Amino acid sequence: MTLMTERPTISGTEPRGFEALLDDLDELIAPDGYKAEIIRGSIVLSPFSKGYYTDVMELICDQLRPCLPEGHRISYGPNLYVFPGDERAYGPDVHAAPRRAFRTTSNRLDGDALSFVAELTSPSTRDDDLTDKVFVYGRAGVPVYLLLDMQEEQSTVFWTPSAKGYESRCTRPFGEKLPIPAPFDCTLDTTGFQAPEADEA
Repeated sequence: MTLMTERPTISGTEPRGFEALLDDLDELIAPDGYKAEIIRGSIVLSPFSKGYYTDVMELICDQLRPCLPEGHRISYGPNLYVFPGDERAYGPDVHAAPRRAFRTTSNRLDGDALSFVAELTSPSTRDDDLTDKVFVYGRAGVPVYLLLDMQEEQSTVFWTPSAKGYESRCTRPFGEKLPIPAPFDCTLDTTGFQAPEADEA
């Protein structure tokens, strides 16, 4: 395996199957400050989020928790969801699924169980969040994908999943309210999603 430095990616000299990559991921000890995902046939290491991203993720969870479908839970942090049909494995920033999806001893959760996912972009992950993940989450039937473009300071919600990704989307700048469609049917207030001023740090 080789560790690339710019956007760390681990790949072998021979093409490896998806199950083999998942096994490699299980054995991988990621460097401090990185999380690992499988994207387009490679294990990709992305740096942990900036501090204020945690506050944004908590704001999302706090607002959506009262609107969750019955029996679902929402949280943020390191869980790996697997999408075998697309040979992807993602660790979304915020994720909601039925509680039964978490009642397993495996660290590989079923991507098809997701009812909501949110990704907060960083310079190293932005392209995948805007392209690859839109298609994979949509094809998996995830009802709602919330993309927070932290560099452009705008939020986009995708819904109506299809074989091509998503058929519907709505974009608002940070600070405005964003409608979140079924199965949540609520409004997300994106006030406070912007990066803090230097003197707030």
